[in-house]
Amino acid sequence: MMKTTFGLIGTGIVGERIINQILAHPNCEIVSVFDENNTRLKEISTKYQLPVAESLDELLLSKPNWVYIGTPPVSHAPLAELIAENGLNILSEKPLAHDAQDGMRMVKVSEEANIKTAMHFPLMYSPVIQLLKKEITTASLGDIVRIELQTYFPHWPRKWQQNPWIASREQGGFIREIFPHYLQLMYYLFGNFTISSHYTTYPENEDLCETGVTAIAKTESGIPIVLNSLSGIGQEERLEFKVLGTKKVMTIRNWSELWVSEKDQEAVQVFPDNQPDSLLDACHSLINGKESLVVSFEEGLRVQKWIDQLLK
Repeated sequence: MMKTTFGLIGTGIVGERIINQILAHPNCEIVSVFDENNTRLKEISTKYQLPVAESLDELLLSKPNWVYIGTPPVSHAPLAELIAENGLNILSEKPLAHDAQDGMRMVKVSEEANIKTAMHFPLMYSPVIQLLKKEITTASLGDIVRIELQTYFPHWPRKWQQNPWIASREQGGFIREIFPHYLQLMYYLFGNFTISSHYTTYPENEDLCETGVTAIAKTESGIPIVLNSLSGIGQEERLEFKVLGTKKVMTIRNWSELWVSEKDQEAVQVFPDNQPDSLLDACHSLINGKESLVVSFEEGLRVQKWIDQLLK
């Protein structure tokens, strides 16, 4: 079986993670890399011995099976239009776009070009998430009475993620950067939901992103959802996604830790022994005509609309 090929646009921190994942995958390879930041492009291409494209056109001429968009959100829609015009499949970073209007452009062009689309939501391929889904499906938690997301940041941007746009109101902030993972996860586990009220706080400097948000939502089956996030506070960084049932409470802490508690007992960390297919496995399978777990642009647009609502 031939390897699935990737062309990468954007070599930032997350882009470098994708590079490492592709290089480690036996059925995937990188055929071209492009970044407008020539210094960063040279650094990454030298470090990993990657083929460099001098322009977007040159990357597209390499005809990879997938083109990865790893650039700031405002550039996603025009890039997707260009890639779709060339008939190439698209793997995009989250959020899907700068806003829902741009997201609709991306859905439209991908449908018209009849290309495959996928988004980089790594939680979907995590062993702890797959175990959580199994426990929910088998009703081992009992009746689910609430879903909670709490994210707290002593610093935003985080110390390891300093760049010109991540703190900006136009493109950055944790609602765009962090919430898409968990909004998509809620949709994956519980289906559609509606945000009924929210309160988002911003600093006086209109160039800077939000500092807090609190929101109330409800699934179509009637389960309440509480969202709460703050930055610039006096504690360590903590992210918790919690599903509260009458028999058990299951918590995803800091992305990858699964904690389970029962009545009158302390929470215990659980270590799943399964290893689900990865995003790259899914991309490889999709190219070879097999069903696979991917988040399409259509689903990404649904998440984008929730993001837009919370930013208002």
